[in-house]
Amino acid sequence: GKGSSAVGLTASVVRDPETRELVMESGALVLSDLGICCIDEFDKMSATTRAILHEAMEQQTVSIAKAGIIATLNARTSILASANPVESRYNPSMSVVENIQLPPTLLSRFDLIYLILDAPNVAQDRQLAQHLVGLYYETPNVVEPPLDHGLLRDYIAYARENIHPELSDLAVRELTSAYIEMRRGGATAGSGRGRTITATPRQLESLIRLSESLARMRFSRLVTKRDVSEAVRLMKVATQQAATDPRTGRIDMDMIATGRSRAEQEKQEGLMSSVRELLVERRGNRLGVADVRRQLSEVTNEQIEQEDIVEVLRTLDADGLVQYNERAQTVFVRAGVVG
Repeated sequence: GKGSSAVGLTASVVRDPETRELVMESGALVLSDLGICCIDEFDKMSATTRAILHEAMEQQTVSIAKAGIIATLNARTSILASANPVESRYNPSMSVVENIQLPPTLLSRFDLIYLILDAPNVAQDRQLAQHLVGLYYETPNVVEPPLDHGLLRDYIAYARENIHPELSDLAVRELTSAYIEMRRGGATAGSGRGRTITATPRQLESLIRLSESLARMRFSRLVTKRDVSEAVRLMKVATQQAATDPRTGRIDMDMIATGRSRAEQEKQEGLMSSVRELLVERRGNRLGVADVRRQLSEVTNEQIEQEDIVEVLRTLDADGLVQYNERAQTVFVRAGVVG
């Protein structure tokens, strides 16, 4: 959460108390090399701290340039992060990006994104309550795990150290066909404008990593078709569930890659076109934002939100076509605006 810092994740330069020389101390990502780094309260981290993760998750390295020390440190680590939705309540009518409000550029780097919703379930609620109450007994009465912690730790350590699976020809063909099938899911009837992106090359890389991990779990040195099928299933129930547009019910990777679904982008493009057509007839005039919104609503017969109008006007202002006064809520139409 807010207790994390960029220095704490990467590395810090401190002065050695004995030699008085500058030395570098590793942070969490560097210390987790060839391991796993767990981050809690991911949504509460500052933007500067989260920006550090981009290089670590993409290049598996951390670059340092402090106090004359320039170095590139290995950060070959898996990142397990948990985040809470805005106001601690998940809104099913909003996308995952809108609920968590994490940068799409960072969210798209995760292989799997799971939504863990606290839905009422009598059996599970009773089991959880009995477990928590049992912790307060003089002799704790808790549910024993199916596998000993020490055995599980040794199993994982041996698999990571000694098992390095390779892709078989059958697995390669299965990965290729699965990726093509995921991409084909974005094709819709009609024009190309209705096409959504249901998979990107980043998802293909995730499928490869997941397939290799599943083979490593079985102590297998060869990735099989079954591993690829299970990786595709995990991808569909996890990441693509998070990428489902709640307004259309369609899988749209733009939700994670850009923070906006294809439907929202098309709606914004249509609004931009309508605003330009309205303003082209009023060159050299100053209009109130409320007047622009009212006239657009009359033309389109739709209720248009104030925030959407303001966003379009800011874009036109950045392009030099209008002069938008946010304080007075007015817009001056320059002569260069065209429909």
